[in-house]
This record gives sequence, C-alpha cells and structure tokens, in this order.
Amino acid sequence: MAPVTTDLTHGARPGVPTLDEVAVLAGVSRATVSRVVNESPRVSPEARVAVQAAIEQLRYVPNRAARSLVTRRTDTIALVLSEPNSQVFSDPFFASIVHGVSAALAETDLTLVLLTARDAREQRKIARYARQGHVDGVVLMSLHSEDLLPDMLSEAAVPLVLCGRPYDGREVAYVDADNRGGARVATEHLLGLGRRRVAALTGPMDMIAGVDRYAGWVQALADAGREPDPALVAHGDFTEAGGEAAMARLLDQAPDLDAVFVASDPMAVGALRALRAAGRRVPEDVAVVGFDDAAVATTCDPPLTTVAQPLDRMTTELVDLLRARIDGEAGPTESRTCPTRLVRRASA
Repeated sequence: MAPVTTDLTHGARPGVPTLDEVAVLAGVSRATVSRVVNESPRVSPEARVAVQAAIEQLRYVPNRAARSLVTRRTDTIALVLSEPNSQVFSDPFFASIVHGVSAALAETDLTLVLLTARDAREQRKIARYARQGHVDGVVLMSLHSEDLLPDMLSEAAVPLVLCGRPYDGREVAYVDADNRGGARVATEHLLGLGRRRVAALTGPMDMIAGVDRYAGWVQALADAGREPDPALVAHGDFTEAGGEAAMARLLDQAPDLDAVFVASDPMAVGALRALRAAGRRVPEDVAVVGFDDAAVATTCDPPLTTVAQPLDRMTTELVDLLRARIDGEAGPTESRTCPTRLVRRASA
C-alpha cells in the first residue's frame, strides 16, 4: 500500500507560497519541509535551518487545518466558565482570569476560545465540542457542585485543569488560591482590631471558593476561642447586588455587629452601600474586609481592605499545567495552590 501523505498546500490561493516552493528554495525534499513544519525531530539541523530560512523569505504560512491532521492538534484551548454571561462580563475576577490566560498564551502558538455554560444542556454541548477534537485541552472555572463537565471531560480523556479546587475532592489537576488561609487572615485582622462581633458574608456554598472562605472565617474564630454565631452569617452570590441584600439581612439579624468579612470585593461594594443606607460608618462603626483585591477595591468609598489573589501567577500556572497535560508531561491529579496576602486600606 502506498504511503498516505497530507498535502499542507491544499487549497492554496494563486500567489500564495506553497510547500513545493519552500522545498525548492531550501534545496530539500517536500517531505523534509513537511517534517520541519510539523516539528518532527527527524530532520538534520542543517536542513531545519535551510527550511526555516526559506519559510521566512517566502513568508510561507502552512495550511493549519491540514497540519492538524498530521499532528492531531488544533493549537486551541478552551476556557469554560459556568456562569451567566451577564456575570462573566461584569465580575472583575473573571475578566482578570481571561486577561491573564490570554497574556500567558501570547508567546505561544495556542489560541484561546472562551465558552460559557449556563446550564446542563450547554455543559453537554461543550463536552461534545471538546470530545470531537476541536480543542487540545480545557480550563474549567467557576464550577458549582452540580456541574457535569469535570466528569464528562475526564471520562473522554480530554486534558483538563480546574481553576479552583474541586468541590467534591475528586482527583483532578487544578490551580487555586489559598482561599481558606486568606479568609482566616482577614478575620484575624478584624479580631486584632478589637472587634467583638465579626460577621461573615459568604459566597455561594455550592462553590469551593465560598466553602473555603467561610471555613477560614470559622477557623479564625475558633483559634480566638469564639463560637460562630449563625446570626452573624449571611450567604451571597459574589455579585454587588447580592452583597447589598445579604448585608441588609445581616444588619437585621445582628444589629450589634461591628465587623464583617465579605467573600468577594463586588459583594463588599454592595455591603458598603447597605451600611451607608443604614447609617453605619465604615470603619468607625463597622470594619469591612473583602476578598480579591479587584480594581474597585481602590476606588470605592472608603477604599477596601481586602485579600489579594496572585492572579498573574495563577493564570500562568493554569496554562503551564494544561500544556503539560496536553503533552503528557503532568499527572492527571497534579495541583498547585498559590498564596494570598492581606492588603490594608481604610475600610479596616
């Protein structure tokens, strides 16, 4: 049977350099040019240099679709967010992650596609898209406990990394911030200011960030010999409106609170608005600490003491770990946790 070859110049337009022209200029065979284009190690250094010089001189661009047939790579990764589009584009945390992943890919040949999965139907659609080979790997973020994608992608052997520790403790590769440690330090800061009634405005408890940040608040109280008071807890949804509503509930439940740890900066901005409406001064009457160190933390009134996540490091780690998974160089359960730090401003 004759060997099957892939024509990397299929569909070339008139005037566009072809693989054959590169081969003639470089003084090598067409097969050698193909191997160089497809990054095969079976090429001598001299031939590789000659081909690369010819490619640069002719400004030859390989047919990407044909190349993917040879390499079985699309040079594309997907960033999937399990949130409504309105929250994806309004929450500064999501914007920072997208920007960071894009920056980490800037010096590579990889292209980023952004997908949102608002419900189970869209999750199944994205899983089918990935299984069909349209992407080389997937980063999943903002996962909720009922999300289907981690199981569906793992079962299909799609290279996968989570942005955030898995909710159920499953063995899967992930990169996360030290959410629990950051919340503990934030609460310890409020206790260190002499505050006696330190409340918690949590994130969604079906998300691991919400669970871990609440756990950090509980741990700090326990370390100080205090029992968590249910009246000092209100659950939010990581949005500004949700933070305002939850803060109003906290004031009804515990009007004598004098401090509050808020599990995200957008919620903290909403909490500041609710406190102002209730006639409470910040920080004189109620000290407030947020989480994220989003840009809004420096512009709100008063500027927000908050816990900073190392987003640049996290996004770099996400890309590095996913590329290693795609290349088979990292285990399926490798994880990396990045430290957080307290940033002190006027609100506490």
